Amino acid sequence: MAAKAPAELLDVDGIEVRLSSPGKIYFPKLGSAGGTKRHLVDYYRAIATLERGGIMTALRDRPTHLQRFPDGIEGEEIYQKRVPAKRPEHIGTCRVTNPNGRTADALRVRHPADVVWAAQMGNVTFHPWPVRCADTDRPDELRIDLDPQPGTGFAQARAVALEIVRPLLDELGLVGYPKTSGGRGIHVYVRIEPRWDFVEVRRSAIALAREIERRGPDLVTTAWWKEERGERIFVDFNQTARDKTIASAYSVRKTPSATVSTPVTWAELPDVEPDDFTIATVPELVGRRGDPMADIDAVAHSLDVLLEMSGRDETAGLGDMPYPPQYPKMPGEPKRVQPSRDRDRREREK
Repeated sequence: MAAKAPAELLDVDGIEVRLSSPGKIYFPKLGSAGGTKRHLVDYYRAIATLERGGIMTALRDRPTHLQRFPDGIEGEEIYQKRVPAKRPEHIGTCRVTNPNGRTADALRVRHPADVVWAAQMGNVTFHPWPVRCADTDRPDELRIDLDPQPGTGFAQARAVALEIVRPLLDELGLVGYPKTSGGRGIHVYVRIEPRWDFVEVRRSAIALAREIERRGPDLVTTAWWKEERGERIFVDFNQTARDKTIASAYSVRKTPSATVSTPVTWAELPDVEPDDFTIATVPELVGRRGDPMADIDAVAHSLDVLLEMSGRDETAGLGDMPYPPQYPKMPGEPKRVQPSRDRDRREREK
């Protein structure tokens, strides 16, 4: 058996980060040629120390959960919401309140060394909240999650993004920034003013999702229950609920080829595929053409237009939608019962 490689000290923009077991295989399909812990750490070091943009734009000053695989992606998964008590001095925390009312001290990313430290801890994917640590109750990011259902894939999500989402955002005066999810889906981010709470932001997301569905009912669904979705793209409005997170821009995903959730321009989107973007290809791509999300903070939009849409929907009888099962019952929320098990609904339909 080969001797275990000694730990190393990496200089990450002036802060030392200890790298242990650099040769450990994290992505078995890639093996020692591209799938080791060192490859993962080197990727995050490169994408965190860009002069403009990169993962620091996505994570800076946000409470962030970690999706860790200390023994590689085929080993145990640890979804970590709290920062360990034993941590380097440069690691900050951010207190958040979960739906059950309990608080947690999440990672607060402030320096590229924080990102590299998390990767050293076996973190593969970063899951930031859509808030800044200065006010963890008021999101500054509206996230549109286009989630392919069985029978659909990236091509269908791309069609919805290009043919429905972008024109709709243009009509509403909102600027959307698309990225691949790292899998089959697409995310579109809209920077918003941090004036509204999670309930209001979720109402806005539901109104937007319903309008996307109206414009493409054969392509899109807002049905929360999987049995009602069919072969369509689900607009997951509950990704805007408190404590729900999406893999950040430039996060690596738990895939055999170490794909990366990667920002793209609207002009690039027609020609890209999720497998184009991996830990081996993304740093060179960003170094060559820059980060399409580098200027996302330049303009923060009002939600007034979406809240007006939500009000019209409510007047028309379209109220709230179900929350995820782990959430407490919310005011105005409909019954959180799978339609096929809803006896009252079946009686009404007779």
